[in-house]
This record gives sequence, structure tokens and C-alpha cells, in this order.
Amino acid sequence: MRTILSGLAAAGLAVLATAALAADYVIPSDVPDYIREAVTSPRRGEEAVARDVHRHPAEVLAMSEVKPGDHVVEFAGFGNYYTAMLSDIVGPKGEVDMFDLPYTEERAGAGSRAFVDSHPNSSYTLVDYNDIELPKNVDVVFNVLYYHDLSINDIDVARLNRRIFEALKPGGVFLVVDHNARPGSGREDTKTLHRIDPELIKKEVAAAGFVLEEESHLLGSPKDDHTQMVFRMAERGTTDRTIFKFRKPWN
Repeated sequence: MRTILSGLAAAGLAVLATAALAADYVIPSDVPDYIREAVTSPRRGEEAVARDVHRHPAEVLAMSEVKPGDHVVEFAGFGNYYTAMLSDIVGPKGEVDMFDLPYTEERAGAGSRAFVDSHPNSSYTLVDYNDIELPKNVDVVFNVLYYHDLSINDIDVARLNRRIFEALKPGGVFLVVDHNARPGSGREDTKTLHRIDPELIKKEVAAAGFVLEEESHLLGSPKDDHTQMVFRMAERGTTDRTIFKFRKPWN
């Protein structure tokens, strides 16, 4: 009986902790209603909601300009943190296409397929990004915390960036978020720390034809000295990150 009560108490504390984290995240008043509704949806799981305080999803989604009816491509959507909100935002007239590398099948395949089964406006494809065929006339492309992983998995980054450029409509947005490495370090810490120099991201994406429209340090963390492996940080989600909003020129 004592074990059962202890378990219930622990579960209760976990729920309270999640609620406290959710309460700590305040959605800005100028965020569009369709984004606010997606972020506050009761369908989102407790684990996802608990991460909001460190990820500021409403601001990130607003920066991407995603809206109802849009066609969105999401790279590395495993876990479906953003996928769930994107699906709600684009609605029945929009589409969300997730593309994951084959090695993620064991980690996320079942969950992503289950998500697609319950969200008819979404799709899920396992594919080597070197062989990827992206849809055309896409409105927004998301790459959140995975740009650095491309080279780790032997992806031709320059070629992929060009394919993303070609897939987007004129004026379309390519949103990139990643863990910052030491200034000037390029990819030196990518394999060991899962970080990348933000200046390298800017250089590579611009080389594909994109224009950097906004660089945000909303997810910055002065406590992060860029020397720790991101998965070993004392508190998950507290790495120093940069958000980039790239746009395909209108003409």
C-alpha cells in the first residue's frame, strides 16, 4: 500500500511540476489566434507542454508566418512537438509533411505513423535526405534542432538547401533553430557536442539563394558556455540557441 501511495504521490508531483512550467510560459498578446489556440490545445501532451517554457513555441511559430491552409515541410519531426501544433494551425485545407531519416524508425516510426493516422492533413516519410524529393509550392519549411545533424549523417547540406529553396514558393520561409557552438568553430563540435556555429548556418543557407530576414536570440542562454554536449546539460532545453528566418526572394 505504501508503494502505491508513493507512486501516486510522485505522479501528482509530476503533474504539478508540469502545470507550473506551463504557467511560467506566457504567450505574447500579439500572437495570432490560430497559433494561440494550437499552443494551448488540450490535445497536447503534458511532456510537450512542459517544454514550452524553454522553447517559446508561439513566438517561433509566429516568426515562421505559418497560417491556416499552408503547406508545411518539417524535417526531423520525431516526437511531434511542433508537428501537432503545425497540424492544428494549417487545418483541414493545409498539409504537414514530415521527413525523417531511416535511422529514426526505431526511435520514432510508430509514434509518427500513429500521429498521421489521427491527423489526416499530415504525412510521414522515412528517406535519405540525399535522395529526397520534396513537394512543390511549399509555404514554410521547418528544421528545428537538426541542421547540425545533417552533416553527422553524411547529408550533402548544400544540395539539400538548394532543394528546399526550389520546393518553396516565392516568398516562402525556411525556419532554422539550432544549438550554438563556439564562435568561429564551424562544425568542429558537431559530432561531439551536437552544436554548430550559427555563422556557418547563415553562410550555407544564403549560398542556396535565401535571404536572412531575421535572426532571433529569444532562445539564447548566457549560462551556456558552449562546451557541454547538448543532451548532458543540467536542465533539458536550456542550451544557447539561435532562430533564423530565411526567405526565398519574391522574384
